[in-house]
Amino acid sequence: MKKLNLFKSMLMTILLMVLGQTAFAQQVVKGKVFDSQSEAPLFGANIILLGSDPLIGAVSDLEGNFRIENVPIGRQTFAVQYIGYKSISLPNVLVTAGKEVVLEVKLEESVESLTEIVVTADSDKDQPLNELAKVSARTFSLEEVTRFSGGRNDVARLVTSFAGVSAPNDSRNDIVVRGNSPVGLLWRVEGVPIATTNHFATLGTTGGPVNALNTNLLRTSDFLTSAFPAEYGNASAAVFDVNFRNGNPDKLEFTGQVGAFSGAEFMMEGPLSKKNGSTFILSYRYGIAAVAATGTSAIPNYQDLSFKVNSGKTKLGTFELFGFGGTSNIDFLGDDIDETDLFANPNQDAFVDNEIGLVGLSHRIQINKDTYLKTVFGASTNYNQYLQDNLIRNDQGLRTNAYRAINSTNRENRYTFSTTLNRKFNARLSLRAGILNERYDLNLFANGRDNQPTIPDSDNDGIPDYLLTELDFKDGFEISQAFAQTEYKFSDDISLTTGIHTQYHSLTEDFALEPRVGLSWQTTPTQRWSFGYGMHAQSIPAPILFFQEEISPGVTERTNDQLEFMRSHHFVLGYDWNLAPSWRLKAETYYQRINNVPVRNVPSSYSVLNLGADFDFEQFGSLVNEGTGRNYGVELTLEKFFTNDYYLLFTGSVFDSQYEGSDGIQRNTAFNNNYVANALFGREWKFGPNNKNAWTFDSKMTYAGGNPFTPIDLQATRDNAGDEVRLDGVAFSDRLGDYFRWDVKFGVRLNSNKRNISHQFFVDFQNVTNRRNEFIRRYNEVTDEINLVEQIGFFPDIMYRIQF
Repeated sequence: MKKLNLFKSMLMTILLMVLGQTAFAQQVVKGKVFDSQSEAPLFGANIILLGSDPLIGAVSDLEGNFRIENVPIGRQTFAVQYIGYKSISLPNVLVTAGKEVVLEVKLEESVESLTEIVVTADSDKDQPLNELAKVSARTFSLEEVTRFSGGRNDVARLVTSFAGVSAPNDSRNDIVVRGNSPVGLLWRVEGVPIATTNHFATLGTTGGPVNALNTNLLRTSDFLTSAFPAEYGNASAAVFDVNFRNGNPDKLEFTGQVGAFSGAEFMMEGPLSKKNGSTFILSYRYGIAAVAATGTSAIPNYQDLSFKVNSGKTKLGTFELFGFGGTSNIDFLGDDIDETDLFANPNQDAFVDNEIGLVGLSHRIQINKDTYLKTVFGASTNYNQYLQDNLIRNDQGLRTNAYRAINSTNRENRYTFSTTLNRKFNARLSLRAGILNERYDLNLFANGRDNQPTIPDSDNDGIPDYLLTELDFKDGFEISQAFAQTEYKFSDDISLTTGIHTQYHSLTEDFALEPRVGLSWQTTPTQRWSFGYGMHAQSIPAPILFFQEEISPGVTERTNDQLEFMRSHHFVLGYDWNLAPSWRLKAETYYQRINNVPVRNVPSSYSVLNLGADFDFEQFGSLVNEGTGRNYGVELTLEKFFTNDYYLLFTGSVFDSQYEGSDGIQRNTAFNNNYVANALFGREWKFGPNNKNAWTFDSKMTYAGGNPFTPIDLQATRDNAGDEVRLDGVAFSDRLGDYFRWDVKFGVRLNSNKRNISHQFFVDFQNVTNRRNEFIRRYNEVTDEINLVEQIGFFPDIMYRIQF
């Protein structure tokens, strides 16, 4: 009731703030034009606002910069042309009164025509920023993160709308790509690999309930799902290559925002020195999830800070200082928890604390017009502590005693150095090569006596005599990587990339050599075929690698610390068809073969491929690299980009994900839900003076197969002090029910009549059918039965944003 009343109060306040606004007339659009391969600025490019009368436009200066004044408010389309380069158009550029628009425009030099403007179709919005990625990659933008319904303003949840991505779990944002574990995902922020970007994350996982990346700081970035270019390493499933944008170089701007899930935040940006173009951007966010449906009655607390400082052009090149950091905590008190809680147990008190942070310094120098060198230093930390007290209750259910059952404290610090040389030899041939070294300093400790039937209770007081150490590691190791990749364009229609990636693990002394190939062939002006192959190696997650096995009563030692890289081969064939202006059909088929997977050294269904979508790992010692897996499937995307006031996106995936443990039996993986379909639609209705305001409607519908799970042996679980015993012989033979969710969002975008102020407000009705999707089947200590736990039902998210 308190949450509902608070929601109503916020809604009324925001409506009163926005209803009194009307439309502001014009704004500034500016940016930079540069070569897509050498990243050298292009002097003399023409940037034109299509449909303007009289014609509005600009010409880029020596540094590639341009500025267009008096651009009307609303969605606009720009054309960019330069002699000897393929011209592009930039559709659906959203211009508001509260913020100047900054564009980064990459133009591709034509192989065949050097003396005239080469006319092409609209820019391929779906194509990645990294021109070396030929398959299974696309961009995403801030505008998409906030536009799509059901996303909770979370960049990780955005990509669940893309083909091949499955996430039938409302409580976490784990990214499951083509049946792979979320552990196979690489997060990269401004070129720095980082363990995770999420609040409440635990050691070895990549997902969590809330992402700490502030979407208001993000610039257009890449998401890659297979056979990625050679510069990406230590990942087997996908790459999230995220970049922060620079602040406005000309004026101070401010953003305020409040949302039920994303929290309350304030951001400011502007110039440090207009002379050399140095800028800053800074944002702080405080979580207010007490008003949100989070799947638990416990209240999560989180806050984060993000920033970026750009030096502008100096004699030594361009320097950028960037970073983000956050803290989060939650207390689950058994007396306040019921048996339907997604995360907690009524017979336990649990206390969770987390810290996450990244700081980096990059330097980029343009050696000449065809060559640049970029060097990045980074340091990141990921800390999580979990303390659990088991409660002893009498026959009336009242607490009579408690004891510490689990102590787990983990900190992972990473220190990263990378340098990349990019050389464009001519319009046909380019090279990118570099090195990356990561130093891991780990301080890991975990001991416990929760559900440990081998620990005696000599005085029969219900409290096991001692805590058994499962993890105790305080040391470090390094992963060193190197890569080289070339792109050769046979013509404007055919290009080939070839590359090699290597990596070495100093602890396990394992070495991997990974070839990569990509081919793109534009067979007609509207159709393109593509092919990609890559061998991708990934290190074993720390909770597995440093697990300590009990080798005799009360004595443990590490028995997994020599496990080698997992290795996977990716094959992808893609087809793109531009059906009509703004309409696109894309199909991809893929096959992935995985080997060197850690499994048990005795016959068992256990495999590391099934881990990573929870807060902890199922752990065993004496694992061996003898498991295998394979994923294959077909994906279809039909997309109508935002034009004529509406957009449409349909994505469908049909796939199969199987693995083989040490028992030699081929089974479903934990992520083999076989099919996923998404349907998204959005529409805007303009109103007000000059149609500069808009009512907005967005909808997303998702249907997916249920995840496989291993049945619980109830009697064996009872005999095992409540620690679940699964039926290993029929692992992953049962399935949760199919997942269905429909989200509907209504909003309004308003621009002030007299000042540079814009407002955006929406109400996102999530899970409007109130469907209770199945979450998990687990043993319930209170009922002494196996119970079904359901996910959250209907809940409205809200967001209000003001920019000035």
